[in-house]
Amino acid sequence: MHIRHLLLSAALGVAMAGSALADVKIGALYPFSGPLALLGDESARGLEIAVDQINASGGVHGEKVVLERGDAVDNNQAIGEARRLVSLVGVKAVFGTYSSARVIAASQVTDLAGIPYFELGAVADEVTSRNLKYLFRTNPTALHMGRAAIDMLAEKIAPGLGKDPKDLKIGIIYEDSSYGTSVAGHEAAYANERGLTIVAKSGYPANTVDMSSLVLELQDKGADVVLQTSYQNDSVLFLQQAHEAGYKPLAIIGGGGGYSMQPTADAVGKDIIDGVYDVDFTQYAVNTEATPGLAEFVAAYRAKYGAEPRSGHSLANYMGALAILQAIDAGEGFEPDQIVAAAKAIDIPDGTTATGFGVKFDETHQNDRAWMMGMQWQDGKLVTVYPDKAAVAPMRFPVAN
Repeated sequence: MHIRHLLLSAALGVAMAGSALADVKIGALYPFSGPLALLGDESARGLEIAVDQINASGGVHGEKVVLERGDAVDNNQAIGEARRLVSLVGVKAVFGTYSSARVIAASQVTDLAGIPYFELGAVADEVTSRNLKYLFRTNPTALHMGRAAIDMLAEKIAPGLGKDPKDLKIGIIYEDSSYGTSVAGHEAAYANERGLTIVAKSGYPANTVDMSSLVLELQDKGADVVLQTSYQNDSVLFLQQAHEAGYKPLAIIGGGGGYSMQPTADAVGKDIIDGVYDVDFTQYAVNTEATPGLAEFVAAYRAKYGAEPRSGHSLANYMGALAILQAIDAGEGFEPDQIVAAAKAIDIPDGTTATGFGVKFDETHQNDRAWMMGMQWQDGKLVTVYPDKAAVAPMRFPVAN
């Protein structure tokens, strides 16, 4: 069944009652507490909606999917919770996890135990570069993020600024875990391929409380464009301290959830956030002709949580989880190798899902059809501006002095 049709049939109640089904347990391993909890919880909401809809449509192999939560507050707890879910709870698979560092740690446990792990939101290269038999990733990666940032800069932003891309001075800053390091590495590599000029490349710990030295470094080196890969707190901190220092680059391009969230915009204010770009998963102000089913997902989110989605992370997790659960239902059963075979058989074309991209896994178990979009904050709202097929607004550029 087509993913959008599944969503619509569930929304209309064309379904078997979940209470009549047996239960199959699936792990939901996310940072539900600690510094990454906001996007961890937002990501998990997408999985929860997918499970609600698959259950409303009859479950998987006639069984009701029951989510068993594990709190991956840090790497050690991610490992411990993975062990608990596998050994004590008896989950048939684990879904998660948003944080690259957490999934890299936890998936070692599940792979040794022979339990499938489906990553729906972490982007670091290392997630799918380790030749794990039971790990699959549905979402776009650090490579997609880095390439999209440089392509958008060279093809759209620089011309809009009236600049040759090669004349711009680029500063790259990033939180220094696997996530930020991976994205920054791809940004630098693609910038070099295009002959662009990088004047600074600096990492920092995500829990930093002062970025003033980075701001000064970027100012001193005359960076016209800043690329930041970050979580929420460090995104807010950089934007605030750059503003306080009077540092106004021609463009700031964020990468990651921090720049995609309305709470970030609320924290720094419309005057600071407006004009800032972001590269990330599909967001909600997007051309829905390119993302069939997105409006129905938003309606399901509102009905379940009584609020608007906080980030496209819930959407990415929803789409990936629904694709996997649908595939398992079409497969032969819940044994690990049966689930792996079902995942490998997935062949969902681009342009047929709520995120816009399809699903087909390559030899590393990475979704080869995943890609990212470019957004810009305009009038306090995040709108899609790149690529053209997904855009709902033209880019805005600073007025020349």
